[in-house]
Amino acid sequence: MHPLQCALQVQRSLGWGPLASVSWLSLRMCRAHSSLSSTMYPSPERQEDGARKDFSSRLAAGPTFQHFLKSASAPQEKLSSEVEDPPPYLTLDELLGRQRKVYLETYGCQMNVNDTEIAWSILQKSGYLRTSNLQEADVILLVTCSIREKAEQTIWNRLHQLKALKTRRPRSRVPLKIGILGCMAERLKEEILNREKTVDILAGPDAYRDLPRLLAVAESGQQAANVLLSLDETYADVMPVQTSPSATSAFVSIMRGCDNMCSYCIVPFTRGRERSRPIASILEEVKKLSEQVLQLIHERDNICKQIHLPAQSGSSRVLEAMWRGYSREAYVELVHHIRESIPGVSLSSDFIAGFCGETEEDHVQTVSLLREVQYNMGFLFAYSMRQKTRAYHRLKDDVPEEVKLRRLEELITVFREEATKANQTSVGCTQLVLVEGLSKRSATDLCGRNDGNLKVIFPDAEMEDVNNPGLRVRAQPGDYVLVKITSASSQTLRGHVLCRTTLRDSSAYC
Repeated sequence: MHPLQCALQVQRSLGWGPLASVSWLSLRMCRAHSSLSSTMYPSPERQEDGARKDFSSRLAAGPTFQHFLKSASAPQEKLSSEVEDPPPYLTLDELLGRQRKVYLETYGCQMNVNDTEIAWSILQKSGYLRTSNLQEADVILLVTCSIREKAEQTIWNRLHQLKALKTRRPRSRVPLKIGILGCMAERLKEEILNREKTVDILAGPDAYRDLPRLLAVAESGQQAANVLLSLDETYADVMPVQTSPSATSAFVSIMRGCDNMCSYCIVPFTRGRERSRPIASILEEVKKLSEQVLQLIHERDNICKQIHLPAQSGSSRVLEAMWRGYSREAYVELVHHIRESIPGVSLSSDFIAGFCGETEEDHVQTVSLLREVQYNMGFLFAYSMRQKTRAYHRLKDDVPEEVKLRRLEELITVFREEATKANQTSVGCTQLVLVEGLSKRSATDLCGRNDGNLKVIFPDAEMEDVNNPGLRVRAQPGDYVLVKITSASSQTLRGHVLCRTTLRDSSAYC
């Protein structure tokens, strides 16, 4: 078959016209097809005599069943360090963004939020810049949703608005390029390109790696598209880049696609078959997000410097029985890392006394962990078996109740001793306190929280306001006040109030 005929045949089978990305991929397949050895296609006179022998020899030399099992159990992810050769019609320089500015809009579900961060990560590495100003954008990309008709209609309306923006584009600037990404690009394909000539590129959910090439093709004035679904693309090697600097949460993608085929749902047809990311890549992304959280806590004065880090036990053997997923050594290493990242951080934890199979040696290890870490706050309980849990079905609640209570009392005693030591380091220091209201134990005292989330008690008295010299005020809930700490226990700090202040002004005193 002639290569061009092969390309057209593939295009027809996909329901596509002569689009650049599909044509290029098809032609590459045809070149490989046309270069096969003639032995793969024996002449008619050899077919009868040699077919069986030829088949047997090729079967013996081919892959075994174990080969396919091995391949299926260990899918190969594309490494971020791999650099593919550009297609023959583009140069490496043309694949670079050359600092063109990209504006991203996200519609639909949380997966689209994650897809936006993946797409931006790929474009950023190719030399594009990000902008939040629509007017200064050189590229506008809409990450779309097809779950309902209303979601798609929103995009059609948005395209009409962007068409006007494209028309008014000054000739002195590079032409504005508009792209449709995600589920709507996958579902409607040619309809978008034919109906809205303002659209320059289409990229389906599995084609974000191809965005630099698609944009390079669009630079030449052509429409470009890649909506080919994949059986193994998970973007495991692409670290998403947070697209919102003020975001208070982040999404970590665990899997892509869906195999459920619910009768009402379009997702399997727009996102393809179900496949999961390798665990290692998920953990790496979570680790990076955790590092960002630690850095944020350290840098921002308006974020409390306190982290709750449940341990449950100081024994690695008990932690394994609990299915906690970490050892004592790993937990202690994490504590050290947090304290290095956030000097002065306050730590709290949970502990269970008398879990199934806990020995005296296990209990001693928990006591030693309390002394080693020296928590500021703690929540300690005797184990109480709950129905339906794995422990209820698989383990035996074999620690006597009186032993549980005795061990719990020992843990509480040690916690209080160590927390008192930790809290007494604040005596003599001036701390910023966020006022919460009256103390529960005294109508003449106020209660608040310091930067480590520790409770601070101080008299409800008049004080100076640093922003209004000479003005005497009484603290109200929500105010920031400076308190000089005079005493400490395992649960609270006490002191006398100095003045009312603000977060910004307090740094000069603390």
